[in-house]
Amino acid sequence: MDLGVFTKDFKIVRSKYDKFKQINRFVELVDQSLRDERAETIRILDFGCGKSYLTFILYYYFAVRRGMKTEIIGYDLKADVVRRCSEIAARYGYDGLRFEVADVTRDRLADTKIDMIVTLHACDTATDYALAYAIRHGVKHIFSVPCCQHEVNLSIRRGGELDLLLEHGIIRERVSALLTDAVRAAVLEDAGYAVDVIEFIDFEHSPKNLMLRARYTGRRKSAGRARAEALREQYGFQQSLLKLIENG
Repeated sequence: MDLGVFTKDFKIVRSKYDKFKQINRFVELVDQSLRDERAETIRILDFGCGKSYLTFILYYYFAVRRGMKTEIIGYDLKADVVRRCSEIAARYGYDGLRFEVADVTRDRLADTKIDMIVTLHACDTATDYALAYAIRHGVKHIFSVPCCQHEVNLSIRRGGELDLLLEHGIIRERVSALLTDAVRAAVLEDAGYAVDVIEFIDFEHSPKNLMLRARYTGRRKSAGRARAEALREQYGFQQSLLKLIENG
């Protein structure tokens, strides 16, 4: 109720039904991936947490349902949102859950051992900064649902066999979004992650419905990243994760 998803009699608020479906599916996917793990503690960063529907449910899932010592930090740009989420966390006694005002593209973030990174519709390049953080810190689990992927679309130019896909704005936009996620998957695989690109939710509940689900294994696949870099050279587009990894 405090988050505005349910009414006082625990019915889903109609305007929040799509959000409820997204959060429920996200936690299902986390459960599928981690249900057999026997760790006693877990530390999670949520990049671009917003109103923190997902953050609170993840905390409840790990701390209450699974009885794990759980620490989650939610990062967001808006001070008023962070303040409200902090008040709700205190009201429920969620001592391991805290929220911080931060620009994840430039501010210094947590420098402790992190077990999981989550992003749900973190806009544009914020997803790239989350993935770069995970790679640099050896984060074991990544669950990332990107959003508003403008960078490639705004920078790509004609360069070869794919030019036909750049003729019309709406096709160019969709191809650019898919290319962005393909590049991200390739970079993660090169860094030693096993990656699944899966349909996160039915399209009717969100047009931003792909998830990058990754688990660190240490087994590197370099061919994909090399192909991504070759495409970047050929088509002249900018892609933040490639740049961030190159710059260390």
